[in-house]
Amino acid sequence: MKLILYLGINLLIIALFLYIRLIAYKDRLSGGYLKTFIFFDKIFNPALHLLRKIFKPLQVGSGIAVDMAQIVLLILFLLILKYTL
Repeated sequence: MKLILYLGINLLIIALFLYIRLIAYKDRLSGGYLKTFIFFDKIFNPALHLLRKIFKPLQVGSGIAVDMAQIVLLILFLLILKYTL
């Protein structure tokens, strides 16, 4: 059971990275890639929406901000991963 949870969290970490990179191009995705994106969008969008209410973007320059919700979600996944072993 721990192995399945460990692999699932690893999959979510990789999917989160790809989701963050592809969200700007979601209207250009097609076929299976679009279906996979929509699947992970249903998972990550509500979680990120909730975290964005708590953690505001961090201004790192003029007109440049880092979405802290994504970083917090990654940290949560890494903590879960650490304590599943």
